Amino acid sequence: MTELERLHVGHAPAVLAFELANRTYFAASVPDRGDAYFDAFSDRHEALLAEQEAGICVFYVLVAEDGSVLGRFNLYDLEDGSARLGYRVAEQVAGRGVATATVRELCGIAAARHGLRTLRAAASHDNAASRKVLVNAGFVPVGPATPDDLGGKSGAWYRCELTPGSGATVQ
Repeated sequence: MTELERLHVGHAPAVLAFELANRTYFAASVPDRGDAYFDAFSDRHEALLAEQEAGICVFYVLVAEDGSVLGRFNLYDLEDGSARLGYRVAEQVAGRGVATATVRELCGIAAARHGLRTLRAAASHDNAASRKVLVNAGFVPVGPATPDDLGGKSGAWYRCELTPGSGATVQ
């Protein structure tokens, strides 16, 4: 059984292990975080928690029964009832519907706990898996995403309108 948990200080070792174990896998579809990210991981984790405490962002981790992290699901730039969504799942669970199910769950959480009405996410044209997750979770393409939006790649922005209690609604 997995559980979507709000990020806290105790997650740091498991999140670092997740990022390191999946670094090569992630780099195949999104820009690599670089060595500096891992060298300063503790400071970065503390900065994320400070952003979360300030209400700017909210970070979630999908935790397995053994305490390992299977995915990260983040809401960035919370403002005026909207936020940007970012996510990544471990290679060991990719292609099994885990990302789609968790994005759907997070849509419900975003509406119920955080009062959000709209989520936006960008996916590159060459990241078919991410585009599929977004569409299957109720997001619709709304326009082009520039290389600045996607770490040097072009793609599309997706949007999902949320309703309290039900999560995503397909437009």
